[in-house]
Amino acid sequence: MKIFISTIILSLALVSFSFSNNQIEIGVDEQLGKNIPLDVTFNDENGNQVALRDLIKGPTVLALVYYYCPGICNPLMFELANVMNKSDLEPGYDYNVVAISIDEFENPEKASAKKKEMFSGFDKEVSPESWRFLTGSLENIKSVTDAAGFYFKREGAELRHAGTLIFIDKNGKICRYLFPSYTENHGYGILSFDFKMAILETSESKITPTVARFLRFCFSFDPEGQRYAINFTRIFGAAILLFAGIFLLIIILKPKKGIIKTR
Repeated sequence: MKIFISTIILSLALVSFSFSNNQIEIGVDEQLGKNIPLDVTFNDENGNQVALRDLIKGPTVLALVYYYCPGICNPLMFELANVMNKSDLEPGYDYNVVAISIDEFENPEKASAKKKEMFSGFDKEVSPESWRFLTGSLENIKSVTDAAGFYFKREGAELRHAGTLIFIDKNGKICRYLFPSYTENHGYGILSFDFKMAILETSESKITPTVARFLRFCFSFDPEGQRYAINFTRIFGAAILLFAGIFLLIIILKPKKGIIKTR
């Protein structure tokens, strides 16, 4: 029996260790309550060097994208512009947006072209200072993406990555992640209510968890299909861990039968 219990304990430890060391290669690992480095510098759309500290003065929406992405970045940014257009919150007053290209080969010219494209769709007056488009070195890009738990991978000229918006307070603290819904026919969808609540809560530095941790554990992000696919290996491993733990608990708590002594 002791050998059996020891085997279960060892199995539990191994399964737990494998889960805790499961490094995300592509996707998002929420870092709520953590801070992004504000002293990191980038080039803005005008070619000027700026520090994030100079741009993040209040609630800020951080979009980690790349401007000539053939996949999800354009739909994500267009939907962001769409919800900004519909929202009664004023960009530049209630919040700001900072887009950082995760492609170190993109330059201020590409950032400027993308900014003009995004601003052409606004129906209301939006200050150019309210949405900045940055480019920079891989080292500086990684310092921000790693701090935000945003993991991507280069494959040739393209980058495989997930799509999310990260809400940061004036001190650089990560308060919320917003994962817009995505369909092949309609692209991304962001509810105006969700966007507004994320801004208002971030303005008060409130940390709001999402379902991302559940998605990360039970699902694996598929960059090609731009969706989360069920990860049966993790679910099966979790089930083994759960039932082994319950069985071990039953063995430990089960009352032992008294030994009948005979003369």
